[in-house]
Amino acid sequence: MTTNDRSIVRLVMVGHGLVHTYELSIPIFMTVWLSAFGVTEAALGTLVGAGYVLFGVGALPGGVLADRFGARRLIAACLAGMGLSFVALGLAPGLWAVGGALVLWGAAASVYHPAALALISTGVRQRGRGLAWHGIAGNVGIAGGPLMTALLLLAVGWQTVALLLALPAFAAAGGAAYASFDETAAVDETETAETPAPPEGPEALWARSAALFTASFVVVFAAAALSGLYYRGVLTFLPDLLTPLVTVDLPIDVDTGRYVYAGLLTVGIAGQYVGGRLTEWGRPERGLVGAFGALAVVAAGFLPVAETGTAGLLGASAVLGFALFVIQPLYQATVAEYSPAGARGLSYGYTYLAVFGVGALGATLAGALLQYAGPPLLFGVLAGIAGLGAALSAGLALRRPSAETVSP
Repeated sequence: MTTNDRSIVRLVMVGHGLVHTYELSIPIFMTVWLSAFGVTEAALGTLVGAGYVLFGVGALPGGVLADRFGARRLIAACLAGMGLSFVALGLAPGLWAVGGALVLWGAAASVYHPAALALISTGVRQRGRGLAWHGIAGNVGIAGGPLMTALLLLAVGWQTVALLLALPAFAAAGGAAYASFDETAAVDETETAETPAPPEGPEALWARSAALFTASFVVVFAAAALSGLYYRGVLTFLPDLLTPLVTVDLPIDVDTGRYVYAGLLTVGIAGQYVGGRLTEWGRPERGLVGAFGALAVVAAGFLPVAETGTAGLLGASAVLGFALFVIQPLYQATVAEYSPAGARGLSYGYTYLAVFGVGALGATLAGALLQYAGPPLLFGVLAGIAGLGAALSAGLALRRPSAETVSP
């Protein structure tokens, strides 16, 4: 990697780790909120889902802002906003205030993915490797955030934990504000010269969006939405689901599901790395077929294997953790194949509107299915979602990459 590549990758690794630290600490807090506030899974899933919806919905304006103002400033603002939202969470006096703090977090965090992924795609020459390291850092946060939250909850109350978690975001925001690099180093000079500044206004946004949404990009958008539904549907209540499946007696009274959950997410680090390297070895849409297929198989077999005992639970969890995250660099690279450099922020904005906006419905879906039907139906629905994703990706793989890429 060049010096410029490394500067960008360092920034986005820190940002990605923190975004997912906060995102995946929320299900750990939910194990406390279920009893502390006396709410049902369906009600809490809907409340938390509101913050997750904004996490996705805000990605579209985030992508537009990234194209116009650059990614670095947006990432700095995102980090500062997340810190402030967790301060609000730590000071929340009741359940509705918790919901408000989560909405604030969703708004702040929503700009991160379109800004960071546009930055990698236009500024990092070794894009696949940049995506891999970016994904690895995200999974460090995805695994480390829940583990850190679970360990802190052994010593202090959940509100104090939220306040402590806010501190790293403020430090990282300061670093991002003063970072320096070339955001377009990976774009050909001719392409940069020919790419005008994105026009402003609702009509211009509509025109650019209409041009972006070719038949192929519609499929990419749908596949991203299905990935998000699966991701949120399986992870939101997973700590609570895992605890009764652990058959090992521990010397202290702890929620064992939290630690199995953290371990599952740690395995995702390997999945992110493998997925990122796969984008360098072949067409990413072909990899999506296999990744979605694996997720379908994992969902269908998770409960039968996990219910055989602790060894089966740990094995099934490890496979789920790997499969759940190997898919992410694959759809991120696929977006770059079907969008122009000048509209990369917009394209990732729509992608993460799908992943985290549409995907947030997975939290509500999971809560309702668990309350009224139970875990077997939840995992069956998840298998169907992944199967549909595999079918859409297979159709996309038959098309020629970048054949329908549009001009900004």
